[in-house]
Amino acid sequence: MAVASGIIGLDLRSSLALELGVSTRDDVCRILEGAEWLAPDALKLAPLLVNHGNLIRRPAGAWVHAEGDEDTGLLIVVDGAVDLFCHGLGEQRVRVGLVGPGAAVGQSVRFGGGPRLVTAAAATPCEILAVSDTGLSRVAEQSPEIWRAVAKLLYGQLRYALRFGADMLTLPPTQRVAARLSDIAEVTAGLDALPLSQQALGELTGLTRKTINAVLRRLQADKVLFCDYRRIEIRDLDRLRDIARLST
Repeated sequence: MAVASGIIGLDLRSSLALELGVSTRDDVCRILEGAEWLAPDALKLAPLLVNHGNLIRRPAGAWVHAEGDEDTGLLIVVDGAVDLFCHGLGEQRVRVGLVGPGAAVGQSVRFGGGPRLVTAAAATPCEILAVSDTGLSRVAEQSPEIWRAVAKLLYGQLRYALRFGADMLTLPPTQRVAARLSDIAEVTAGLDALPLSQQALGELTGLTRKTINAVLRRLQADKVLFCDYRRIEIRDLDRLRDIARLST
């Protein structure tokens, strides 16, 4: 049965959709309509992506796809959050990002892409709309604007990767933490808090847990954020961005 495998068609009855945490097909469309990478064609593209995608439910910690997988396409977060990893020296797994509702990762072979560049795993129980290359081509038959959206998404991923590298090379600890948290906040805006432990944030910034703890304590004392167990709530995003831009 399809539900047992974690993949369901979007034409299932609403009772089954409710069990997965998404009440109706329209709810999924509304989330996609607010996705920045789909603008200015979100209203037109959202229902087409829903029609030609598969809704996947994953428990926390479960893999969605692995780096090197040949089956490419887009992964769009509908609910919850997804961790992103890549392989470093000696096959060490390196955490490189976290995305939330409305955000997407992936690429298409139509743009000369190869295998998956990152491993995606559920940071929390989550729902994901997976749109394969075949699905994207079917969407394009009705709305060629999808390729503009995919190109915009690819540019955003490249921009994030370059900023990530530049921040790691140039920013001191407090600014580096602020930069990473503010970047992540932009792609997890649908969440009440970031599902990040101090260890995970250390992996995202290349800093020790002791340093992360000290930085978070200062930011919490300044009422920029609030830290709980494996959870960071951003209280003042503008201030966090200002801190990230400081030169010292």
